[in-house]
Amino acid sequence: MTQHSSIRNRFKRLIREGRQQYGLFSVSYSLQTAEALAGSGFDFIMFDLEHSPQSLPHLHAQFAALVAGNAAPTVRVPTLELSSFKHYLDLGAQALMVPNISNAQQARTAVSFTRYPPAGVRGMGGTMRVTQYGRNKDYFAAAAEETCVLVQIESCEAMANLDEICQVDGVDMVFFGPTDLSADMGKLGQPGHPEVVAAIEQGIKRAKALGMPAGVLAGGPDCDRYIAAGATVVILGSDLSLLVRAADTLASQYVQSKSE
Repeated sequence: MTQHSSIRNRFKRLIREGRQQYGLFSVSYSLQTAEALAGSGFDFIMFDLEHSPQSLPHLHAQFAALVAGNAAPTVRVPTLELSSFKHYLDLGAQALMVPNISNAQQARTAVSFTRYPPAGVRGMGGTMRVTQYGRNKDYFAAAAEETCVLVQIESCEAMANLDEICQVDGVDMVFFGPTDLSADMGKLGQPGHPEVVAAIEQGIKRAKALGMPAGVLAGGPDCDRYIAAGATVVILGSDLSLLVRAADTLASQYVQSKSE
């Protein structure tokens, strides 16, 4: 899409171009982990502020650590709250993922939190990291175009309102959350249940038909099905899940069972 070629936010530009992107949730709050992940080849790292004991100073350091690689710094916000949106955008998050969006009004509110007046309610700051501490005088005029908003579809209500959510101006992607959706569908702890997978596949196809890019959290065989359905952004897991799985596998090979 040549009309968007001026976008510096690579993550958003690739979404608009329909290019495949793969990322990882970061639920630790370690500078060293972020620095190590920066060289892994992921297109983006999604720092999870919803389900991790994260803090702004930790996040600042982790964003700085990602500069060593090509992974875009993105954030899943903890809740639909103006103050937190401002902090993450001021630090330089290229995208914000907003959990538990169930209807179009919530989606519009999320977008308004990322826009300066009169289009929204984001407060203006001076010496922010995202403006190179005040050196980038062009940031404010370009901020809306350079900010990416992902809304999470993770309830039956959200699925029922998908068409309306997809039509909200300023939403760049709908992102399906299998874990919470499975619980809301009565399949607690079964994100890979056939009914859940089928529902998400249909949601991805519906969003695509409406011209809205779609993403999903998935690994294993479900990932391939979602990509085939049209998902272009996939989060493959988390830093701690990789660590735990590798540690447990190694321990099972060498550490004698305590029951023996």
